[in-house]
Amino acid sequence: MDASPTPAAAPSVPGSGHPLTPGPPPPVFPPAPVPVSRFRRLATPVGVMAAVIGAFGYVGAVDPNQPGHYPVCPLLRFAGLYCPGCGGLRSAHAVAHGDIAAALGSNALAVVGYGIFAVLWVVWMTRASRGRPMSIAAKPVVWWGIGAVLLIFSIVRNLPFGSALAP
Repeated sequence: MDASPTPAAAPSVPGSGHPLTPGPPPPVFPPAPVPVSRFRRLATPVGVMAAVIGAFGYVGAVDPNQPGHYPVCPLLRFAGLYCPGCGGLRSAHAVAHGDIAAALGSNALAVVGYGIFAVLWVVWMTRASRGRPMSIAAKPVVWWGIGAVLLIFSIVRNLPFGSALAP
């Protein structure tokens, strides 16, 4: 007969089936949503507009028409082609000085983009002030359309008959 002692039975937690394993956790309910203050809802769109005003202020103060202040577009420098953004800084400089005609001459598509941004920002501020989230759920066809417009704009402004779109 073997005289080895038998180990003591380990305590078990009821309902676990295995010793020293905890049972199911107690139910946890999500906390009630905390209302967000109006200041906090408006902080992000106001911050974005402050950054845009700062950028336009800088471009308005440091003239992109003077060489040496901004880097040259690599596509223009190495291939001699205007990209959709070429003339965008000159356009922003003209907008900052209130010269919309010069802005359109530098980069008409950028001026359209400034207008679209302004409209979307007003919508964002309105929704944020009412406590509604802002989301832009554009279908892929919209993004492809934007890409096509940028491509066509780039091609046309580099052709002789589209020289009016060149900066």
